[in-house]
Amino acid sequence: MKNMFQVPVDRPAPLRSCRLTCLPAVSRGLLPLAFLLLPLMLTALSAAETATEAKPAKPAATAEKLDLRLTLPPVIDAVAGLETRIVYDNIILSEEAGKYRYEVKCEPELGGQSAEERWWKAVPVPGDVGRHKLTVQVLDEAGKQLAQSSCVLNVVPADAGKGKPVRLLIVGDSLTHATIWPNELARLLSEPGNPQWTMLGTHRPSSAAEGVAHEGYGGWTWSRFVSQYEPNPDGTYRKRSSPFVYLGEDGKPALDLARYFREECDGNRPDVVVFLLGINDCFGADPQDPDPRIDGMFEHADTLLKAFRKEAPQALLGICVTPPGNSRESAFESNYNGRYPRWGWKRIQHRLVERQLALFGTEDAAGKRLSLVPIELGVDPQDGYPDNNSVHPNATGYRRIATDIYAWLKARLAAGEIGE
Repeated sequence: MKNMFQVPVDRPAPLRSCRLTCLPAVSRGLLPLAFLLLPLMLTALSAAETATEAKPAKPAATAEKLDLRLTLPPVIDAVAGLETRIVYDNIILSEEAGKYRYEVKCEPELGGQSAEERWWKAVPVPGDVGRHKLTVQVLDEAGKQLAQSSCVLNVVPADAGKGKPVRLLIVGDSLTHATIWPNELARLLSEPGNPQWTMLGTHRPSSAAEGVAHEGYGGWTWSRFVSQYEPNPDGTYRKRSSPFVYLGEDGKPALDLARYFREECDGNRPDVVVFLLGINDCFGADPQDPDPRIDGMFEHADTLLKAFRKEAPQALLGICVTPPGNSRESAFESNYNGRYPRWGWKRIQHRLVERQLALFGTEDAAGKRLSLVPIELGVDPQDGYPDNNSVHPNATGYRRIATDIYAWLKARLAAGEIGE
């Protein structure tokens, strides 16, 4: 509301507009003083009007409601004697994760835990076995809390599942096709105190270690595993049928896991199936609204998961959370020439993680023998990737994926969720 005594600052009212009859009666001796005070009165009134009407400018740092969408899985599994890690860039949605401060608190406190510039890590000791409350806070430079979330850190013994027979099937895309993380998983499982493992699958690349097999193919999606049929395969992974799709008696291709187990696995069913898919399903989504593409992916995932639940009802189905991409914009530029910037994939991947946690990290999912595998936490988007590849890790990144899958397996063995 405008001040009723407004006088424009840049056009001072002439003295004749203030008639002396409007002032209290004064003596002649006080009139000079009144004329001296009048400019001061007018300036004060103008300042009051300005203070009333002006809207204070909001600093950029506090004007917007900053939503970092801090995202943690309900449970993080760890093995005594093996490093577990949370990379800060992987749990918030920001182009500049490094400009914030992070505080991680574990109750009871773990032995061997430490915080570094880009991550928090711990190497639990045998005395840490059990469930711990882990809380992550994100703070600004002044120490103001911007986000907070908690989860359970579940530490299991190093010899969990020792000697127990376990049949494992891995289904994935190029991250699995590279066979680096399956090889590392096999190495970890071959250490003392572990189960007697067998890997099922038809894909045994030349780089595969002894006993390592899987169903991992570059560029593949949930949809392709459900429906891809190639009548004229050329022997490559690009032109071939899904290992789970066969021609039916009606001459039409159909998803047939019973036949796959019978013909390719000597009639054996897996005890555990690990799925690492999602990048190819969603990479081309709209970063502003990736949900429609994610919805379509989940429809195909549901079809495949239902088929596995039907034909291998005792199997535990582990769904890996999609890992982050390279933190270097130059890697995305090198691969895609500006068509797919890093920030676009970061937004898609973060939304996909949120959706995966909401769908598979629930008691309802656990009741259906579905289990979340949170491999998105530990892969360092800087040191875990080569300079020139946007979504495929280097050997360090792949080893981190294997370590987190191994921890998840050991935790499921410790809980008696695998096998009879």
